[in-house]
Amino acid sequence: MMDAKSPASPIRDAVHLCIDMQNIFAPGGLWETPWMEKVLPTIVSIVSRYQVRTVFSRFITPQDPGDRPGQWQSYFRRWRQATRSQLPPSALELVPALARFAPPARIIDKPAYSAFSNSALASLLIEKGIGTVVITGAETDVCVLSTVLSAVDLGFRVVIVEDALCSSSDVGHDALMTMYRTRFHGQVDLATAEELTEFWRE
Repeated sequence: MMDAKSPASPIRDAVHLCIDMQNIFAPGGLWETPWMEKVLPTIVSIVSRYQVRTVFSRFITPQDPGDRPGQWQSYFRRWRQATRSQLPPSALELVPALARFAPPARIIDKPAYSAFSNSALASLLIEKGIGTVVITGAETDVCVLSTVLSAVDLGFRVVIVEDALCSSSDVGHDALMTMYRTRFHGQVDLATAEELTEFWRE
């Protein structure tokens, strides 16, 4: 199978889907993702350029572990301090540098890893004639991964901005970038933020 590579064709009919850039993942947050500070300026630059075409997802934890089905219950029993009964509400808000863009950017809340676990997202994109999702955010090997695979399954072209992703695991991040390059040619393109401005001109 051929390698995924930078976009070979212009990006049209697209939205920027920014995954889970929330205070809970920021420095000092319960699920701190150390790279977030490094990639945040790049994401801010992308959002500022495509404000009305940006959709932010937020991972919303349950009030209590029993509010989620199946294995999520044991997950949130282990992470009880992340449930809304114990977590400060501000932890689930977007980081301030991005929150100021909404509106005009939209916010979609989700109960699970994939942004498409909120069924309204696919409906919104299809209704607006969107064919491509440009993806940034956290974490490369968890919520970004789940969102990418959902988008591929739904038939969207996916463009991953490789210098606008962050993870708490270097090993996980590197493994996923290798997988995107080698296993999803024709469905997933990789681009730098600089290349994005070249290929996506509204």
